[in-house]
Amino acid sequence: MKTYDTDYLRNVCLVGHGGAGKTSLGETILFNSGAITRIGKVSEGNTVSDFLPEEVKHQVSISTSLMPFEWGRVKVNLLDSPGYLDFLGEVKSGLRVAECGVLVLCGVAGLEVQAEIAWGFMEEQKLPKIIFVNKLDRKNANFGKVLDQLKDAYPEARMVPLQLPLGQESSFNGVIDILENKAYVNEDNESGKYSTMEVPEKYKEEVELLREQLAEAVAEADDDILMKYLEGETLSEADLQTALRKALKQNLMMPVLCGSAVKNIGITRMMDFLVDYAPAPEVHEQDVALVFKTLADSYVGKMSFFRVYGGEFKAETWVLNSTNGSEEKIGQPLFLRGKNQEPVASVSAGDIAVIAKLQEVKTGDTLCNKEYPVQLEGIDFPVPTLSVAIGPKTKGDEDRLGGALTRLIEEDPTLTLHKNTETKELILTGMGEMQLEILQEKLARKFGVDVTTKVPRVPYRETIRKAVKVEGKHKKQTGGHGQYGHVWINLEPYSDSDFEFAESIFGGAVPKQYIPAVEKGIREAMTEGAMVGYPVTDIKVTLCDGSYHAVDSSEMAFKLAAILAFRKGVELAMPTLLEPIVELEVKVPEAFMGDVIADLNGKRGRVLGMDASGKFTTIHAHVPQAEMMRYAIDLRSLTQGRGSFTMKFLRYEEVPRKLSETLVNQLKASNNQ
Repeated sequence: MKTYDTDYLRNVCLVGHGGAGKTSLGETILFNSGAITRIGKVSEGNTVSDFLPEEVKHQVSISTSLMPFEWGRVKVNLLDSPGYLDFLGEVKSGLRVAECGVLVLCGVAGLEVQAEIAWGFMEEQKLPKIIFVNKLDRKNANFGKVLDQLKDAYPEARMVPLQLPLGQESSFNGVIDILENKAYVNEDNESGKYSTMEVPEKYKEEVELLREQLAEAVAEADDDILMKYLEGETLSEADLQTALRKALKQNLMMPVLCGSAVKNIGITRMMDFLVDYAPAPEVHEQDVALVFKTLADSYVGKMSFFRVYGGEFKAETWVLNSTNGSEEKIGQPLFLRGKNQEPVASVSAGDIAVIAKLQEVKTGDTLCNKEYPVQLEGIDFPVPTLSVAIGPKTKGDEDRLGGALTRLIEEDPTLTLHKNTETKELILTGMGEMQLEILQEKLARKFGVDVTTKVPRVPYRETIRKAVKVEGKHKKQTGGHGQYGHVWINLEPYSDSDFEFAESIFGGAVPKQYIPAVEKGIREAMTEGAMVGYPVTDIKVTLCDGSYHAVDSSEMAFKLAAILAFRKGVELAMPTLLEPIVELEVKVPEAFMGDVIADLNGKRGRVLGMDASGKFTTIHAHVPQAEMMRYAIDLRSLTQGRGSFTMKFLRYEEVPRKLSETLVNQLKASNNQ
């Protein structure tokens, strides 16, 4: 593949709901361009973009794939992003380096949840949008119905149909171009060849109306053309083309195209549209590139996908990673199409390529000339919300698991990993069940590590409800020096802090040099409470009396005496269980608000208030953490995937009395397993 000047490059990201046909669309585009000689099928596992074993197995895209094609004098870097909610991070990374997004909709299902989310991402970036209504050959497909859905969902956006389908469902065999005022009829579904004809009589009135809407929508993008339009002049095709190009770049309107990827109807017309109207990349004045994706390849190692924003990136040159300050040598850049690699000498501004084996580079990092450092805006990835405790099936594989997870988290920044020091569990957090399931498959395939996962344990605490005074004595005689430590301590509930230690010793009953040992013993004893063995908190301990032996007393003896006293005291002081409470914010469309609030009430949550913003309402609540361990799954079900949430630890509260006994018995049983 040759090197293209920036003006002859296009970067386009396909987005939409799973099953809308993005991968099939990309496959047909590659075939029409001559990049491949046979159209693969998702069901057969032989498409260019879905090449990972996990994608073939599950028949869904899990990773954004690079699918460049050449059409006329232009190279289009087509980015095929996943349509499943668990892989929103891949959608974000693909859109970050694109000049426009193509929202692919199913002509039967219409506007679905992932398409709505992708629309929101594009709005955040102020990215030009092209709509492609696919699968119009299917039973119950209805272009007009989908268009009405879009207009109802986004009344502020100017949806402008640039094509109409010729025929419907099984009779769909071509498209009418509104701008060119021509009809393109398919002659051969396998090759995509078509013939040009006049617009059929029954469509002419609608075409004229839509052409007028097009002129009105695009005219304001160009002052001269707007003046012509306002003065009542008929805009020429050249005027409309110029204004359309500018209007799309300025995000003034959303062109709507149509076709069938599987039947290869309307696809070459879409390719022409991308080449003629999609914006060319804008060039940064400095040499700079952004790494937007990382892939761990079993043969060549870590692969860093990057988009050049300015200058030219050549093989065997040094670059500065301005994100972390390291310097690395650029090896051989590669143009990628799916899994197929083509070495190139250099990558020009606006283009997308891959470099292998960059050691210190992560997704979101900026690479630049060290003489002129610059840092580009990174990628705002979604926050993961579904956690599992993960561990190796085979003892001794802990180190291998840790290394493997580190590699896979480099691939997917929507995964996080941390060790819970309280529960001694390794906690992996992701976007959803499928993502975590596929990660387990990758661990086995790439690294030979089999794992088990389970719901993480809740880090409960224990405390006391009444004050007590107890004695602890450690006395042992074993010949020679013995061991002697004797203390009296007061235990009392204390809400001002997790723990406070005080002493009120008179007359040297406990020598000062042993008092720190008493506190140390109590702190050690607090790590394991009397009920289930969780740490003890919200307590004040005062050393009030004791005795010592001039020869046999020692720091260790007083430490052990303090431990004995504390354990005895906690058992007598009405111990109780505390649970962590989280501060929760749930963002949902208004239509689902009632169901979400009812669910939170059923989870012992306290709804504090609501804030409305546009189509969404944010619900503020305090909820026990134990009720939130699978909330990512619950909320997706309640809101058809349209809800999102964030939560953070707030405080500990006493478990309600009616639940405490049952919960304690359950926890004791699980600890004994």
